[in-house]
Amino acid sequence: MKAKKSNLMGLALRELNVAIVAIGLAAGLPALAAEAVAPPPPVALETFFQRPAVLEAKLSPSGKQLALTTAKGGDRIGIVVIDLSEGYKTTRAANFSDVDVVRFEWVGDKRLVFSVADLEAGSAEDRRYAPGLYAANPDGSDLRQLVRRQGKPLVSSGDTRNQALDWNHVLLSVPQQQEGVLPEEVVVGEMQFNRDELRSVTPMWLNVRTGRSRSLELKNPPPGAIEWWFDSKGQARVASTVNKDKVALHWRGPGDAAWRQLSESSMLAQRFTPAAVDDTGNLYVEFADGPAGHAVLSPFDFAKGEPQRPARISAPGFDLLGGLVLDRAGAGALGVRVDTDGEQTIWFDEGMKRMQTLADEALPGRVNRLNCRRCGADDMVVLVRSYSDRDPGRLYLYEAANKRWQPVSKVLDGIEPKRMATVDLHRIKARDGRDLPVWLTQPAGSKAGQPLPTVVLVHGGPWVRSGHWRWEAMQQFLASRGYLVISPEFRGSTGYGDAHYRAGWKQWGQAMQDDVADALLWAQKQGLASEQACIAGASYGGYSALMGLIRHPELYRCGVAWVAVTDPSLLLDSPWWLDDDVSASSRRYLLPELVGDVKADAAMLRANSPLAQAKRIQAPLLLAFGEEDKRVPLVHGERLRAALKAAGRPPEWVSYRDEGHSWRKVETHVDFARRLEKFLGQHLQKASGP
Repeated sequence: MKAKKSNLMGLALRELNVAIVAIGLAAGLPALAAEAVAPPPPVALETFFQRPAVLEAKLSPSGKQLALTTAKGGDRIGIVVIDLSEGYKTTRAANFSDVDVVRFEWVGDKRLVFSVADLEAGSAEDRRYAPGLYAANPDGSDLRQLVRRQGKPLVSSGDTRNQALDWNHVLLSVPQQQEGVLPEEVVVGEMQFNRDELRSVTPMWLNVRTGRSRSLELKNPPPGAIEWWFDSKGQARVASTVNKDKVALHWRGPGDAAWRQLSESSMLAQRFTPAAVDDTGNLYVEFADGPAGHAVLSPFDFAKGEPQRPARISAPGFDLLGGLVLDRAGAGALGVRVDTDGEQTIWFDEGMKRMQTLADEALPGRVNRLNCRRCGADDMVVLVRSYSDRDPGRLYLYEAANKRWQPVSKVLDGIEPKRMATVDLHRIKARDGRDLPVWLTQPAGSKAGQPLPTVVLVHGGPWVRSGHWRWEAMQQFLASRGYLVISPEFRGSTGYGDAHYRAGWKQWGQAMQDDVADALLWAQKQGLASEQACIAGASYGGYSALMGLIRHPELYRCGVAWVAVTDPSLLLDSPWWLDDDVSASSRRYLLPELVGDVKADAAMLRANSPLAQAKRIQAPLLLAFGEEDKRVPLVHGERLRAALKAAGRPPEWVSYRDEGHSWRKVETHVDFARRLEKFLGQHLQKASGP
C-alpha cells in the first residue's frame, strides 16, 4: 500500500468544542522564498516516544456517547466521555493520581468498567500488582472497586469495601444488553494457578453496580478450562483445556444439554482455532490451508467435525488472524478485517460497504477502520480511526442521520506526516528460494540511486508477525535520523503461512539469521542500502543482532541488543536460582521443538549461543537490559558483558531500574533513544547530500 496525500476538501468538518481535541485538518503552509532554505532540524526524539493523546476510543452501545482514554488535561491517563446527544459535553469518568486506566469497556450506556496500571512505575509493575477491576458512571459518580489490585488500591473516594473479589479475577466478556441478560452484569473469570502455570479459569457473573457475583450456569463444563469464548448474551460456547501437551476444544451450542469435544491435538499442531461465535450457533474457526498453510476462515461444520471447505475467507500470501466483525446483536458476521500489505475490511453488509466507500473517498490513501453502532442503518453512528504509514492516526465521528463528520482527536500530538518516513512491504527470495517478506521504512526525501546508511531492525518473539503498514515509533525515529530501516519477516515469523512459521523451528542463529542477512544484501543490490549498516533488535531481535555480528561480521559495522537472549540454553533450562516467567509447560513441550533440546541439541545450541561465541564479536556493541526482566533476566546481559570485557572488547552498557522485558517509562524510552542515536552516529557514516 502506498501513502497518498489526503484531500479533505468538500467535507463540512468542524472541531469539537471540548478540552481534549486540538486538530488542524488543513493547516496552511507559508509560501517558501525563492532562495535556498536550510533544512529543518530533526524532529525531537521525545516526539516519537510520548504517551499517545488517545489510547482507546469506544462508542457506547447506543452510539450516543464516546469514551476515550487520554492524559489530556492531566498527568495520568483517565477516561473522558463525550455526550454526543448533548452538544458534545465532555466529562471525566475516571482519573487518578497514582495509576493510569489501561483498559475499559462499556456496560450498557450507564456504566464503564476498567482496569489500571501505574505506567510511571516501569514495566516491572505488572509483576507486582494485578490490574484490578473498577466501575463508574459516565459522569464519574458511583465509583466502585470490583476486583482488588493485590495490595495497592488506587487513590480515590470510591467504594472499596471488602466485597470486592480477589486479585485473581479477570474480565472475560461484556454481554450486550438485551432480553435475557440482566442489566449491568459482566462475565469475569476466577484464575487458579499451580506455581507458574494457569490451571483453570472459572467464569461467573459480576454486577458492576452492586459488586455482587453469582455462578454462571455452565452445565458440567470440561474441567480445567483455561480459555473461553462467549456469545453476545454472555453464554459460554467454547472452552479450551490443556492436559500436558494436548489442547482440546469443547462446544456447547444453543439448546445443547451438554458439552462435547470438537478436537484434541498437540500444542504445536492444532487443527483449527476458534475465531468467534454468534448467537445463532455458528462457530467461526481459523485453520491452515494450501501448500503454504495460510490461515483461512470458515464456519465450523458440526456434522463433519471440521471447518467448512473451501474456506469462506482467505488472503493469499497472508494469514487471516481473528478479523471477524460481528453484529452487535450477535446475529451474524458483518464483515472481516484482513491485514495484508495494509489493513482493509471486507464488508458483507451493504450499508457498511457504502460507509466504507464514503470514508475511503473522504480520507484517501489511508486505512479507515470503522466501528459502528446500529451498523448499516440509516441512523448509524460510526467511529473512524484513520491512519497511514506516515500518520499515527486521527479519530472522526460520522452520524449517518444528518451526514455529519466530526473530527475528534489526533492519536499522537506533534507529528508532521510530511516529515515522516514511508513504509512498504517487499516479497523477495531468500538464498534457498523461500519467500521472504521484508518491510522497508524509507526516510522522507530519500532519493533513488542514493543508498542510505541502514539499520536492520530484527523483531522479537520470534513467533509473531511484526510488520504492518502503519506508523511505528522506533522505525520512524531511526528514519528521521537518516537511516533506511529494514525489518525482515524471517522464517519462524507468523502471519505468512504455517510453512513459513515451521521453517524456523530449531533455526535460531542459522537459516533465520541467513534471512536477516539476505534482506540487507537484497536492499544493497537494489541500491537502497549502503555498506554502512548496523543490526539491532530487542528480545529475540537482540539475540539476532548478536548472532549477526558473529555469523556475518562483514555486513555490520555495529550492533545494538536490548533485553536480548544471550544464551539459548539458559532460556531452555533455567537453573533453580534464576527467577523467570517461562512456564514449565513451555520448557517441556514447546521450546525443545521451537528452539532445541538442551541435551540432544547441545552442540547446535552452543554453536549458536552469543555467550559461548562472545570472542567472535568484534564490532562495537550497545547492550541494554531491564533490571526486573523476568522473561530474559538480567543475568543474560551481565554474563555477556563479562565475557566481552574478558575478551578486551567491553560493550556500551545501560540497565534500567523498574523496567522488565519492555520499556514503559517515557524517560526510559527517551534515554535509550538518545543513547541509540549517539551510538549509531559514531559508527555509521551518513550519506552525503540532502
